[in-house]
Amino acid sequence: MTRFTEYDCSGGCPVEAALEQIGGKWKGVTLFHLLDGVKRFNELQRDVGGVTQRMLTKQLRELEAAGLIHREVYPVVPPKVEYSLTEKGESLRPILMALKDWGEEHVLATA
Repeated sequence: MTRFTEYDCSGGCPVEAALEQIGGKWKGVTLFHLLDGVKRFNELQRDVGGVTQRMLTKQLRELEAAGLIHREVYPVVPPKVEYSLTEKGESLRPILMALKDWGEEHVLATA
């Protein structure tokens, strides 16, 4: 097994850059739930659990600004808003599934 004793991020650290876009308490969980497909705000809030409306709105805006999710607003009353993964967001599927598997094996198994 190779041991890494030094990380060269002189030209910018790709791990830091990735975590900048998907880091945060609710972003990863939100992205994970969007793997199932299009969801409305209330569905996401229910799925994520424990997140306030204000915080989920903030996280969704940041994910949209990063190009990871698409926000579709329908001109109806009451307003209908749906969220889905973009192609860039969908590219996180294997990473999110690997995190899920790791969590099941190393965190939930010891709880």
